Amino acid sequence: MNEVPLKVISSMATRALLGELAERYRATTGRVVATEAAGGVDVAKRIRAGEEFDVVVLASDVIDALIGEGRLLPGRVDVVRSPIAVAVRKGAPRPDIGSEAAVKQAVSAARTLSYSTGPSGRHLERTFERWGILDAIRERIVVPPPGVPVASLVAEGKAEIGFQQLSELIGHDGIDVLGLVPPEIQSVTIFSGGIGARSARADAARELLAFLASPETAETKRRYGMESAHADGD
Repeated sequence: MNEVPLKVISSMATRALLGELAERYRATTGRVVATEAAGGVDVAKRIRAGEEFDVVVLASDVIDALIGEGRLLPGRVDVVRSPIAVAVRKGAPRPDIGSEAAVKQAVSAARTLSYSTGPSGRHLERTFERWGILDAIRERIVVPPPGVPVASLVAEGKAEIGFQQLSELIGHDGIDVLGLVPPEIQSVTIFSGGIGARSARADAARELLAFLASPETAETKRRYGMESAHADGD
């Protein structure tokens, strides 16, 4: 059967998860899904420039904006919740991150640090500004190039400490994941799916999104450092 694959594009945070779930979906339904990932900002630009996809998975506020602009069909489907974690180079000293004060101290002491340009990074920048240290550390911040994970910069020693979605740190060679940032400064991003406004297979796309959001995918999401979007709390 030469079925044309359903085209799915997402931000980097959900790349590995969606790749595995797409294979599982093909195995159980016979429907082929082609997944692609890029920086979230770039994905949104491509959608706004008219590139066509059947399913788009991005931070929920971006999906809402694209629906509002008519780029995606009405009906956002929340897929996963993704928290922020902290990492250092493998074998490097492990700073305390057990409290807000401890994280502030670790950030202030770091010779270099990095965080994403996505939702988690914007939240952290606001946090550093609230702490009154953003101007003092600005020259030490290593901004990841588009599509380059913070974990790579940490593994290569370009950043002493890195903050990113746990899903993007898990399993990356050359780093030690210290754990999640404490609740006082945590920000959980909800990644949601939408259907391309010009998709010729909206019904099939809707079925795929239903699978991605279903309880049967919960354990796979946990393995990738995320949880189902319907979990309690924020």
